[in-house]
Amino acid sequence: MEILIDIVLRAGRSAVELSLFVLLPIMVVMLSLMRLLEARGILDWLVARLAPVLHPIGLTGLGVFAALQINFVSFAAPVATLTMMEQRGTSNRHLAATLAMVMAMSQANALFPMGAMGLHVGRVLLFSLIGGLAAAAITYYLLGRHLSTEEHIKDETLHHPVAETPKGVLDVINRAGAEAFKIAVGSIPMLVLSLVAVTALRNAGAIDLLTQWLTPLLSLLSIDPALVLPAFTKYLAGGTAMMGVVGEMLKDHHFTVAALNANAGFLVNPLDVPGIAVLISAGSRVAGVWRPAALGACVGIAVRALCHGLLG
Repeated sequence: MEILIDIVLRAGRSAVELSLFVLLPIMVVMLSLMRLLEARGILDWLVARLAPVLHPIGLTGLGVFAALQINFVSFAAPVATLTMMEQRGTSNRHLAATLAMVMAMSQANALFPMGAMGLHVGRVLLFSLIGGLAAAAITYYLLGRHLSTEEHIKDETLHHPVAETPKGVLDVINRAGAEAFKIAVGSIPMLVLSLVAVTALRNAGAIDLLTQWLTPLLSLLSIDPALVLPAFTKYLAGGTAMMGVVGEMLKDHHFTVAALNANAGFLVNPLDVPGIAVLISAGSRVAGVWRPAALGACVGIAVRALCHGLLG
């Protein structure tokens, strides 16, 4: 019993430190910047100019906005945009392409905090863009070609607060800070549970046994066996939990910054059980296209992993 209590206390301490002293300040800065750009109309300007360029691969103006949200806000931020797209009559084929792109891209709530651990943020963002566009294109033209293209778009205007006065700027920053605090505090339960589970499994020898079983196959594929634990955590518990596990492994010298950067393509993305569950909650039509979108996202993640392997 004492061993379990010790594991829980250590996991709780690590989770709180990661959430409040790493995730929270970074998300406050990033969200404030994004919300200010949004309120000043700069994102509207950017979306209006990118939308015609990206439309041939299945992305609408709101789809472009979803890409900015996943990369610079959090993995859950595109849910509101996907809901808006569904309600405003975007076709199922365009929904699938947008969902695939979002699933294949890097998630800001893990990306920027892991920058403090040594992750090359700029490189990850570049490869995230390449992988996301590849996922959207393959979904729109191949995996989702059977989906309906019928559209009844009424409005693609982005409705958001404006910041034309000092008070308006302060209001935007306060709302962004509250949003960042909600994200950081909301991540604590999953971080604690995942760290407790992983530590308990490691102490019981289960992780070592699983790694031992997989080592021959991983060696054939030239994959570092140290990736077993982060990958296992990521795909079952999500990116934030993976971030906590990687942080602990780096502290204990069981993982390296070089390995983190080399494998960021398939570690930093929302294509996992919690991520899919959150994203498809956007609406019934979004949930209905998740299979082709997930397959397209796999292609995009493979492209990202290849970029990291060859160019990273």
